[in-house]
Amino acid sequence: MSGSRNTRRTVLGLLAGAGVGGIAASAAGARQQTPVTSDTLTGAERLAGVSYTPSEREQMLNGIDAWLSRAERLRAVEKPNELAPALTFDPRLPGQTYRAQDNFVSGLPINAGPKPSDPADIAYAASWKQSAWMAQGALTSVELTEIYLDRIARHGDALECYVTVTADLARRQARQMDAERARGQVRGPLHGIPYALKDIIDVADIRATWGAAIYQDRVAEQTAVVAQRLEEAGAVLLGKATSGALAYGDIWFDGVTRNPFNPNEGSSGSSAGPASATAAALCSFSIGTETLGSIVSPSHRCGTTGLRPTFGRVARTGAMALCWSLDKIGPIVRSTPDAALVLGVINGGDAGDASSFDHGFEADFSRDLSGLRLGYNPAWFEEAADPDRAALDAARALGVELVPVEFDEQPWDAMLIQLECEAAAAFETMTLEDLDDQLRWQVDAAWPNTFRRARFASAIDMVNADRLRRKAMTMMAETFEGIDAMIGPNFAGGMLLITNYTGHPQLAFRSGFVDQPTRTIFGAPADESGDTFSVPYATSLWAPLFDEGVILALGAQIEARLGVADTRPQAFAE
Repeated sequence: MSGSRNTRRTVLGLLAGAGVGGIAASAAGARQQTPVTSDTLTGAERLAGVSYTPSEREQMLNGIDAWLSRAERLRAVEKPNELAPALTFDPRLPGQTYRAQDNFVSGLPINAGPKPSDPADIAYAASWKQSAWMAQGALTSVELTEIYLDRIARHGDALECYVTVTADLARRQARQMDAERARGQVRGPLHGIPYALKDIIDVADIRATWGAAIYQDRVAEQTAVVAQRLEEAGAVLLGKATSGALAYGDIWFDGVTRNPFNPNEGSSGSSAGPASATAAALCSFSIGTETLGSIVSPSHRCGTTGLRPTFGRVARTGAMALCWSLDKIGPIVRSTPDAALVLGVINGGDAGDASSFDHGFEADFSRDLSGLRLGYNPAWFEEAADPDRAALDAARALGVELVPVEFDEQPWDAMLIQLECEAAAAFETMTLEDLDDQLRWQVDAAWPNTFRRARFASAIDMVNADRLRRKAMTMMAETFEGIDAMIGPNFAGGMLLITNYTGHPQLAFRSGFVDQPTRTIFGAPADESGDTFSVPYATSLWAPLFDEGVILALGAQIEARLGVADTRPQAFAE
């Protein structure tokens, strides 16, 4: 790195005395060359949004060296990614009760129909159908695994959706699952079903690159709890699906993961590979993660169904930490009932994740939805896309009671300081040791610039953002007192941000198709050609904490009425 950049970082780092950031690793020596003065603090005041008098600045200088020394010593402490903060987020409000649930999924269709003869039809089939065909003896895990490995070999490079394919492991697991089934030993509905795992979730002795060049040779030493649970349930691991670098976006160290419905554009992210691979039937289902949209956004773009569970419901032990108070793990599927089967397996807390807890999960797909109170904000649908209105009409036709809702207007985006600061802390060595240039994505909104800027965030503002988060939690709890679920466009009214911070579950399901130009990750046209493509569009359902079963049952019936979930990306249809 250039000397000018290091000098800039050292000088800016010295502003830590004003509570606005950090110091570089070599700041002790640099401070002797560039001492902190009253003028330094004056410049820092604008960043901190405060104004002090000359005498106040002079008084602050009396303790500045001790403050900076304390910060230096803190940064010298080894803090591996898995070391979580002592303070943990709990979405459950004091005084609130949450319905206890047994652990079961019921009411799935009984008849999966005959197994198709075309391998592509088998690959695109719902996981529950594949499971039924295996139970009938019409399909084996080995056969299904080979179908997916063949599709990965033919289409994986074009989509750039797998970073590591574990073919030998998959074949070995598939043979074992078939042998167990032959002996009458069936572990559950995912027995023998092949899946893809996002590359920020560890499996022992397999590469887990976190999508970043600096970690591209990293090999996991242990297996994450979620992967252990899937293995115990008999699922077959096809490989590690790509993640945007450090769980942001669709750009990873060796490529850009593609949208199967328009391969000219990225798949969005950061669960870029899981959504792309699932949409193109390069796996039966996949596991993604979400901090702020990383399951919902790629599902919206690629046309998959993504379930972001209640915060804390699924233990994250063994997954890369980006933001300890926001990270969540959930399924990405092609059919809503499949999300219930997967969540039923991965559900539950673990001692290795202090924010996780045990809460039963049940989903009944045969439930009568007439009379269900479904909240919606009429203003969201005034300028909504046609698929959003179609989803609302489909819900209305099911006999639900539509209940108008509104939300308090607050600067909810101010809560983003928590994500930015936690992420910057999780990867502080990248900033302090000038390693951030090794990330491919370097635009203003990307991690390198965000991490640098976060060094100047006020700790006081971060605490107050957490207090605003409490307001959001209370608001959502009060809203759900009068309704059973909510429906709306994925990103309307700040709901994606608000519910990620409150911990409420969100189900994004395909509701139709729209004509769109090739887009950037933020949705803007990527070129000026004017060419458009027919691409999927998703609508969302939200539920009270732990009530995923409600939105899964509702989503499945809306999905069935809309009849658009089975449309395949033409370039990868065979």
